Amino acid sequence: MRKNSIKSTRINGEVQRVLAEIIRGEIKDPRISPMTSVVAVEVAPDLKTCKAYISVLGDDTARDETLQGLKSAEGFIKSRLAKTINLRNTPEITFVMDQSIEYGVNMSKLIDEVNKNLSDRSDEM
Repeated sequence: MRKNSIKSTRINGEVQRVLAEIIRGEIKDPRISPMTSVVAVEVAPDLKTCKAYISVLGDDTARDETLQGLKSAEGFIKSRLAKTINLRNTPEITFVMDQSIEYGVNMSKLIDEVNKNLSDRSDEM
């Protein structure tokens, strides 16, 4: 299976959808932040490993605790994934913290501040 094949893209999308549902609704660990989202998933071509890119809205402690909670729940997540998706192999999941959403929110705030300052300056003239 090639990296960018249609089959690979469909498997990545399905695993991402199911992981998001499991994290959102089935894990009861209090360390996992309710503002956790699955940004992207990359399943290896042999279906043995999987990288799940996770984004947590919050401070550094919330991110660290969420990552610890997800790592401790890997077995449960893998078993639920195996029951939900019928794959030849159920991949070993590695959670990777992705800060792209937080970066986008911060950039949006900075742009809004610059626009506000520009409009304040134009009003003074």
